[in-house]
Amino acid sequence: MFLCNYNGLYRRQVYISLIKRYPTHACREHQYVFPLLIQNCGYGPDNIPQLEDVSNFLKDCTGFTLRPVMGLLSSRDFLNGLAFRVFHSTQYIRHHSKPHYTPEPDVCHELLGHVPLFADPEFAAFSQEIGLASLGATDEDIVKLSTIYWFTIEFGLCKQSDGIKAYGAGLLSSYGELEYCLGEGPKKLTFDPAQTAAQAYPITSYQPVYFVAESFADAQVKVREFAATLKRPFTVRYNPYCQTIEILDSKEKVIRYASGIGNDMQILLNSLKYL
Repeated sequence: MFLCNYNGLYRRQVYISLIKRYPTHACREHQYVFPLLIQNCGYGPDNIPQLEDVSNFLKDCTGFTLRPVMGLLSSRDFLNGLAFRVFHSTQYIRHHSKPHYTPEPDVCHELLGHVPLFADPEFAAFSQEIGLASLGATDEDIVKLSTIYWFTIEFGLCKQSDGIKAYGAGLLSSYGELEYCLGEGPKKLTFDPAQTAAQAYPITSYQPVYFVAESFADAQVKVREFAATLKRPFTVRYNPYCQTIEILDSKEKVIRYASGIGNDMQILLNSLKYL
């Protein structure tokens, strides 16, 4: 329905170039989901998938949905969306003169970089953690969280059994930087939210510094601990049943939340009896 005239660019210079590099450069979670997107959403060299089809697929996997937007949102609005497992997706495609890189997100970036990992439960939870931390944050702390997002969800690397791999969407949608980031040139540091939040970065060139996560689960814990140091007037939790944010600002709410945790723990203990 959209971008039909750009299928040639998508096929020849982006899609085919990237999928050749995924087996050796992309994290295993991305490699696992990508064939499922081919099977269920029409991913392929001659077709740009419809955002609605992709959004429905993600919702079935992790509860994440895509919400199309016309342009860039403020950092606060964008991060707040992640708290509700909503990813605001652009709809345009990069200019044909620079197929290897775009300083702004486009559908190649969204569909090939972001979408596969939003179908992974641990990555989805990690992404949402950054969004939850942004609720009620000061403008200064929004800048810090945006920088953490930049060096993780956009340009993150992670340790895996066969070495360091890319999971950031900015890397997985740029075949030039995908090769560059795993080479000897850039500096690679262990992911630490406080250090990451203070790191300067360019937006029109490859990154000179990347941060390496131990795992998505470990990164989520570190972001949650970092969020606890921010100046926020309340604590929040996400209710997946009604897809709402609950502010834990009273004794009654905390007790109700604790009761839910207790029930989940009992289910866990009962299941262990059968293992």
